[in-house]
Amino acid sequence: MVSTRSAEQGRQWVVLLGRIGAVCFGIVHLLVAWLAIQIAFGDSAGEADQKGALAALAEQPLGGVLLAALAAGLAFFAIWQLLTAVGGYRWLSGRRQVTKRISAAAHGFAAAVLTVVAVQLLSGSGATQGDQSQQEITGWLMSLPYGQFLVGVLALIVLGVGVAAAVKGIRRTFTDELELGRLPEGTQRLTVRLGQAGFVAKGVAYGVVGVLIGLAAINHDPKQAGGLDAALRTLADAEYGPYLLTVVGLGVAAFGIYCFAEARCHRA
Repeated sequence: MVSTRSAEQGRQWVVLLGRIGAVCFGIVHLLVAWLAIQIAFGDSAGEADQKGALAALAEQPLGGVLLAALAAGLAFFAIWQLLTAVGGYRWLSGRRQVTKRISAAAHGFAAAVLTVVAVQLLSGSGATQGDQSQQEITGWLMSLPYGQFLVGVLALIVLGVGVAAAVKGIRRTFTDELELGRLPEGTQRLTVRLGQAGFVAKGVAYGVVGVLIGLAAINHDPKQAGGLDAALRTLADAEYGPYLLTVVGLGVAAFGIYCFAEARCHRA
């Protein structure tokens, strides 16, 4: 009985720290959105991805303190999501439960990577730029037997992630993970709208990343691959690109604000 109570208390602490981490995850997305909008107006030379967002934060007054707090929050979020991937979403079953757990694992892995990047920035060792890292991974895959085919498969996977995110937003399936009644009355519909805009915007961004990787596979040129920063800059260079990138940036900002609401009402 005591061990059961202790286990439940431990679980509650993990959930509490995870909710704090979700707020930090939202802050990172708000920073990315700000960098994206700066690129849309031609005012930014920095990387408009999660790593660039952390680097930009580190350069601000008290940046080291803020970055340390953010690193701790992201670590909490990573632990929460990885534990959720193992035993969460018990109110669901079958394929839907498996899909949700895979999504939680992906979020946990992403948060863990960002935690490592933040620690690297705090230690002064720096971090590999997102596009450079993507090009290195693509180049390594191409060096393997059937490498061009493997890069093509990677492109399809990333495209699939983008499509899944957009569909999740359009169909509002993310609401399965929320207890909207925990939010103040009048904010519930807004939270759903923010989630829709955010997931669709992330889907567009990941879709462009997938296209860039696909072009690298077709042309056998790893330098054509790129991460989120390259995807956003590709959007900026398109016809009506600054307007399109501004819309995507606002969508990413919407996702960041949605994370604040999700931190409060996500099902434990």
